[in-house]
Amino acid sequence: MSIPGSQYLGMLLHVLSQSLLVPVILGLLFFLGKVLMELGGLLNEFKVRKKVKDIDYKQLRRLADAPFHTAHETLETLQAIPEHVKSSLVEIRDADYSSRRVLAGKLLDEEEEKALATLERTELIARLGPMFGLMGTLIPLGPGLAALGAGDLNALAQAMVIAFDTTVAGLAVGGLAFWISKTRRRWYTKELCLVEDVLELFLGVNENAAPSSKTAFVSGGRH
Repeated sequence: MSIPGSQYLGMLLHVLSQSLLVPVILGLLFFLGKVLMELGGLLNEFKVRKKVKDIDYKQLRRLADAPFHTAHETLETLQAIPEHVKSSLVEIRDADYSSRRVLAGKLLDEEEEKALATLERTELIARLGPMFGLMGTLIPLGPGLAALGAGDLNALAQAMVIAFDTTVAGLAVGGLAFWISKTRRRWYTKELCLVEDVLELFLGVNENAAPSSKTAFVSGGRH
């Protein structure tokens, strides 16, 4: 027993679903281009990071033991810390305790926000890529099965080609974006930990050198 009007609703749903095929394919092509750009950025970032020396215990110890007036010189030797972070730390080192605490915390928050914004680009593609690939697989299967019932093997073959192509593209885009995100997350986590450690040590130098006005900054823990 068919419900009156259900055939019209089914036809409307069919038209809507089939009309999504072109946007889905365009979306996959956009994601593919975007993830290739992100891959190029990752390779360039890798080349830059490969030239930078990691911070070891001795360097951190020298920063902790450095006199107040020479701490910024020791800070400049730390290649793993971004230059804009070094400049910001030097600018706030002479501020009072409350100001240093707020400004240093804000600096760390800004670095985290930048890292998250970069990661979100590829993490979004990693989630949407396979979804678009699945949609591109299912949408042409309906007409393909209808063509099979009508004996039109040529139309069925065309539908299957589109279905398999979108599946492969979606999985490739999602997998590549996921790998880029994991690699960058490892880099940024390490960098943020180093920034926080250096921030604590550098601002702590002020307390040792001038206890009356330079109180050590202690952050609220890694985020």
